[in-house]
Amino acid sequence: MNRQLLLSLFLSGLLVSSCSINKDTDTTSATENNGEVLPFAALPMESVTKARLQDSNMKWPDEPNRLPADAPNVLIVLLDDVGFGISETMGGEIHTPNFTKIAKEGLLYNTFHTTSICSPTRAALLTGRNHTRVSSGTIAERAVAFDGYTGIIPKTAATIPEILKEYGYHTSAFGKWHNTPATETTMMGPKNHWPNAYGFEHFYGFLGGETSQWEPRLTENYDHIEPPQDEDYHLTEDLVKQALKWVDNSQAFSPDKPFFMYWAPGGVHGPHHVAQEWADKYKGKFDDGWDAYRERVFKRQLEMGIIPEGTELTPRDSTLQGWDDIPEGQRAFQRRLMEVFAGFVEHTDAQVGKLVDGLEERGLKENTIIIYIFGDNGSSAEGQQGSISELLAQNNIPNTVEQQIAALGKIGGIEVLGSPHTDNMYHAGWAWAGGTPFKGTKLMGSYFGGTRNPMAISWPKKIKPDGEIRTQFHHVIDIAPTLYDLLDITHPKVVHGYDQMQMDGQSLAYTFDQASAPSEKEVQFFDNNASRAIYKDGWMASTFGPFIPWNTPASVKRVNNWDMDNDVWELYKLDEDFSQAHNLAKDNPEKLEQLKKDFLALAEDNKDFPIGAGLWLRNHPADIRKTSYREWNFKQDTRRMPEFTAPGIGRESNEVTVDMEVGSGANGVIYAVGGAGGGVTLFMENGYLVYEYNMLLIENYSVKGKTAIPAGKHKLGITTTVKGPGQPGTVQITLDGHDYASVDLVRTVPLAFTATETFDVGVDLGSPVSLAYFNKRPFEFVGKINSVNVKLK
Repeated sequence: MNRQLLLSLFLSGLLVSSCSINKDTDTTSATENNGEVLPFAALPMESVTKARLQDSNMKWPDEPNRLPADAPNVLIVLLDDVGFGISETMGGEIHTPNFTKIAKEGLLYNTFHTTSICSPTRAALLTGRNHTRVSSGTIAERAVAFDGYTGIIPKTAATIPEILKEYGYHTSAFGKWHNTPATETTMMGPKNHWPNAYGFEHFYGFLGGETSQWEPRLTENYDHIEPPQDEDYHLTEDLVKQALKWVDNSQAFSPDKPFFMYWAPGGVHGPHHVAQEWADKYKGKFDDGWDAYRERVFKRQLEMGIIPEGTELTPRDSTLQGWDDIPEGQRAFQRRLMEVFAGFVEHTDAQVGKLVDGLEERGLKENTIIIYIFGDNGSSAEGQQGSISELLAQNNIPNTVEQQIAALGKIGGIEVLGSPHTDNMYHAGWAWAGGTPFKGTKLMGSYFGGTRNPMAISWPKKIKPDGEIRTQFHHVIDIAPTLYDLLDITHPKVVHGYDQMQMDGQSLAYTFDQASAPSEKEVQFFDNNASRAIYKDGWMASTFGPFIPWNTPASVKRVNNWDMDNDVWELYKLDEDFSQAHNLAKDNPEKLEQLKKDFLALAEDNKDFPIGAGLWLRNHPADIRKTSYREWNFKQDTRRMPEFTAPGIGRESNEVTVDMEVGSGANGVIYAVGGAGGGVTLFMENGYLVYEYNMLLIENYSVKGKTAIPAGKHKLGITTTVKGPGQPGTVQITLDGHDYASVDLVRTVPLAFTATETFDVGVDLGSPVSLAYFNKRPFEFVGKINSVNVKLK
């Protein structure tokens, strides 16, 4: 054997070695790989290769079909912030015919669970792992530097689309993402934690936790885009059109390929935005309040068999207002908030119906697995006592209902609720009622009001409805392994070079043909904001924790004085107590102590330490994840800089210098950050400079210059001094070095005005900060902005 051949063989060996994932991973040929290593190896050419072209023969290899014959399409629908007792399907009073239709055509589950909060549920759903194991212990905007709470899904936990794509599926996501660190959502990225980087070939929606339904901050794949300029535009309706358009393209270009679609609208997360005619359907339906609603729904749930006989209705927590506590003068406000929410729920379900009907019209529904999860957590109590600007709760800002109603009166009164003018959320009492018959709400991992969400599955070709409710205990982490089970896909050990962590979920496919099959899930771990629980062999131990979702200002004091070792735990035997009505802690202290130990072991294994890490920013708002920059230079075309990456001109001391040229009577926005629910804007109105600090709608600090700015070149100086997070401040404005205007800020926003609104120069894109130019939005600046320099002090 000559030296050249020996060298070639040696180098080939090195190449094979370097392509091995690691020393513990067996390298297999394309024909031997059973899916344990993804992607599959490239197939060798079957061509005959000779020196002379005429002696050679070209043949492409036949691509193997790695899926079962006639593999189904998959559609996962995930609604947002909807409790167990909302839908009429579950005994509630909101019309949801399409959820009912899927349940009747397939199977309905009444013991299915989520993590009780947005980003964690989504990460768990897509990966099949517990939320903290995949570093998603809290929402992306509240990420902190503890392993289970960074907000970054690791590549060691491949998502459903990452795996299905390797088997030949087309993959897409529409709507809410909420699994990218807030500091990585700018148009410049980095974009390796955007949806496309997690296996989705197509994404159309929004990256953050919420957005205006009327003027959403949209992203398509790797680009930020603006919604159509249509007076009748609504995001949820747009998501249906975009999804069916994608299906049509998939069918046109590769009709033999199945598709996986993750359709997760912003509905019905706050802000509750829906056209008035939808809200008006529910006028007068809730006039007697949330306590009465709960009683009616509980009775109906028993009659319908949604909950088992013997279930008890749990009482209202002593810290939550009853309807009788609401003054008569505030009741119209509270009723309308619920009417808007109800209209939003029905409208969202109607769009799901349009999507499913679209699949049926295209002949695709018969062989499509539809998984309709009615909420990523329980109903949200973040509206506190009723709010026209929901970020008040996220910022822990005390306020009164009187303030809310007074501020609402200045922008059009009760009829503007649900419109682009407000970011309204209903009273926490409605959220509690929406969780009938359970205790708790969203943000509580200890009670089913936060974690138990209805779920329906249909697959006309394979699942035959039998009218029996499935009662097996399951969790959102079980969806991924269910799909792999149905498709006979081996869960991979290595994906794109990353050794895969253990799968926490388990298939629930055994329930399809056996309505009364005993639950195969033995244990499940819950934790959110230190409200935590463990389910094990039919028992559940849980503790409320220090955080009260419906009273965040009071929670700050509780968290300050909190020690997890002092938490009082409760114990429930779920096969006898569906609603967690009977605390057996005193009767079974040994059982409780064992479950508490089991919880700690699970928590440690799932990277949940320190317990309560999700509460960190409640008491340390200055530690919010932000960029390290202290100075920026912007041009007139700087657009769509997400608030979490933008300079904190509304929450920190800073100096802004604007170099501009204007004509006589200039108009337009110089810069703005935030939206209608809160923000800061500097604009010109007929030659006069106006500064406005929209303090989450309930207060407004603004000043207009006493003299118009003459045509020509000018330099503006805006100096903001803030005493600390959420503290008072002052704004001093100079024009060409001379005092021009000033305004006091009675209080400031400690965290953020919005979840997805942006910082823009020369325009106010999306939801406008000021009503003064609402009808002229985006109110582009007429003139030249040479530069905007921002320095944090």
